[in-house]
Amino acid sequence: MSNAALGMTMLCLIVVVIMMGFPTAFTLMGLGMLFGFAAFYDPATPWLDNKIFDLMVQRAFGAMTNETLLSIPLFVLMGYVMERGALVDKMFHSVQLAFRSVPGSLAVTTLIICTFWGIASGLVGAVVVLMGVIAMRPMLNAGYDTRLAAGVITAGGTLGILIPPSVMIIVYAAVAGQSVVKLYAAAMFPGFFLALLYLVYIIGWVLINPKIAPKLPPEQQQVPVPSWLAHVSSAYSHRMLPALAVAAAAPGKALRGSAEGMRITRGLLIKSLGLSLVPVALAAITLGAVWWYVVIHSQEDSNASMAQVTQTAKAGVNTPASPAASDVQEPPAAGGLQEPPTEGQLSEPPSDGGLQAPPGSSDVQEPPPGGKGAAEPAMEQFGDPTAQGPQTAAVPPAFYTGFWIACGLSLLLLAWYYWRFDAEQFEILRMLVSSVMPLALLTLMVLAVILFGITTATESAAVGAAGAFLMAWHARTLNFQRIKEAVFLTAKTTSMVCWLFVGSALFSAVFALLGGQRVVEEWVLSMNLSPLQFLLLSQAIIFVLGWPLEWTEIIVIFVPIFLPLLQHFQIDPILWGVLVFVNLQAAFLSPPVAMSAFYLKGVSPAHVTINQIFAGMMPYMLIVILCMVFMYIWPGLTLWLPKYLYG
Repeated sequence: MSNAALGMTMLCLIVVVIMMGFPTAFTLMGLGMLFGFAAFYDPATPWLDNKIFDLMVQRAFGAMTNETLLSIPLFVLMGYVMERGALVDKMFHSVQLAFRSVPGSLAVTTLIICTFWGIASGLVGAVVVLMGVIAMRPMLNAGYDTRLAAGVITAGGTLGILIPPSVMIIVYAAVAGQSVVKLYAAAMFPGFFLALLYLVYIIGWVLINPKIAPKLPPEQQQVPVPSWLAHVSSAYSHRMLPALAVAAAAPGKALRGSAEGMRITRGLLIKSLGLSLVPVALAAITLGAVWWYVVIHSQEDSNASMAQVTQTAKAGVNTPASPAASDVQEPPAAGGLQEPPTEGQLSEPPSDGGLQAPPGSSDVQEPPPGGKGAAEPAMEQFGDPTAQGPQTAAVPPAFYTGFWIACGLSLLLLAWYYWRFDAEQFEILRMLVSSVMPLALLTLMVLAVILFGITTATESAAVGAAGAFLMAWHARTLNFQRIKEAVFLTAKTTSMVCWLFVGSALFSAVFALLGGQRVVEEWVLSMNLSPLQFLLLSQAIIFVLGWPLEWTEIIVIFVPIFLPLLQHFQIDPILWGVLVFVNLQAAFLSPPVAMSAFYLKGVSPAHVTINQIFAGMMPYMLIVILCMVFMYIWPGLTLWLPKYLYG
């Protein structure tokens, strides 16, 4: 049997063995060792001197020294601490009351909590199980269709692996040699857009067939109002914002009342007034941050350059007309900054034995062949660390128009909100601020410091883990036993990921050594596909692989096979990677290995069957495909944010 045939046999065998239930990481290492031993076998050499053992050590050391993987245990610890701290119960109740008038309010609340809790934790299994415990029985007791209840929990629970910070994105970045920060920025809008499509589907289905989600009875929509708040409302006005403002300024009527032994103080009134102004503060901070970043911060380089040019012109200093006048020669303009010669780079040990590292399997990615002089689309150069720094463009006039329109709409929404702002709405706002605000601030802080380049992904993960401990400690839901469980689960998950990297690196190296990578490339190139056809073919293969395999196997085994072909078809690896992330949402929703279904089945009532859960998940697979269509038709959905932030 030829080496190429051995390589393809190795690829087919890994799928069969994984489907038989063997551990993926050790299956990869076992097959890599077995086929690598055959590839390096020399009868004249003792079998202990086979080069496969050296390759095993090299790949294990490469995984251990991969700095991209450092953020995984910290993000995982952040998720497990919040999950073990039981911080979501109050959040679900307060959000459900806030959306009580929306059709299918329990399903909508479940999707919203799944989305934002998934962002904070990044754990699919934990989110699905937790929401299954909290939301499944209330929806079934309210008369919701089992398919609707099961579908929204399983589909919403998978969003955490797509929207940053996500462990899957970190794994892909390490495999593909791409920037974690740029991948985070690229996956931001598609993740929320997919959640929006889910939301439109749920509300649309309920509007078409209201029987699947009956309205909650009035007693479940009422909010208990404290007696002191009812007293202030009756003494001043049923609209709480002017009532609290007048009461804080002239508290005579309020101070004469009492509420079940609790004295109403002026400090309580001022604190309540400040709480009622939280929506105004959020709108002002958001709009102000957008204005500062776009108009002031992003234009600092341009303003400094213009000032320097003006100063130079006034001083009468002329720049040299030609670089030839200097002894220092400029680098070629076509390629910008260039990598040092390959002879000086970090490389594999001497290849006298024929060993070659496969593309994508090394921690240091080699520059693509052909150099930078070849004509390539702008998207191909996107994210290239050797490209020139971005030139800041002037703020377009359309931004100012859109910004003032957004300000006007925000004022209208705030006016409408405060017109309906009674005592019940104040109590709902208080519950939202106490339950949702801490998690929202922690998530925004973790994402903001990454996207704006303030910290690295690893440093922001450490901040997130520390913040999760502080939140759980403040809620008084964390004890030594729960901390021990969170740390144990973190170590278990991190070990699994690291062993996967060692196994996949060894497997990929042996696969390329046997010529399997070359066979796949020649087969694809022989079909004379267009870039669109290759994109459809690669995503279709990944979609089919998602039925029997988990996302970890797909990312570490099959994605490296496609990566070298992206250069030939001039496809941006960041755009292709985000398409893979969205595509792999179907891996959690596709039988027979739809793990989300089995997670939910384990915590659902006995009368809920696995077939009902599968039936509820199927429409969301079609929505995933629709989202991918939008991403291809409108690449800016994926590429606009990283291009704007990083050039």
